[in-house]
Amino acid sequence: MPRSVNAVASRARRKRILKEAKGFYGKRKNVYTVAKNVLEKGLQYRYVGRKLKKREYRTLWIARINAAVRAEGLTYSQFIHKLAQKGVGLDRKILADLAMNEPETFKKLVATVK
Repeated sequence: MPRSVNAVASRARRKRILKEAKGFYGKRKNVYTVAKNVLEKGLQYRYVGRKLKKREYRTLWIARINAAVRAEGLTYSQFIHKLAQKGVGLDRKILADLAMNEPETFKKLVATVK
């Protein structure tokens, strides 16, 4: 009895990998084994990058808030502590946006928590 290899499924699998590798350089785009390895690594980087992006944005927000608050005579940690005590429910993203784009509003907010 001849061996059954299910060529339809394996061709479709290879085709899907090569389609996703479109735009890669050299053999990475048209040699299945190379494309498969590169694509797996790329997917790993993509997953990790989504986590790193969150971390980097939070760092940026904290730096912006700290710079704006120091001009008002407080430190970042003191400011966040006083916000928590007053029960102000603004997150760092919003605070950083206020500090950058609406400094007058941010100054009023700092004055209320002082």
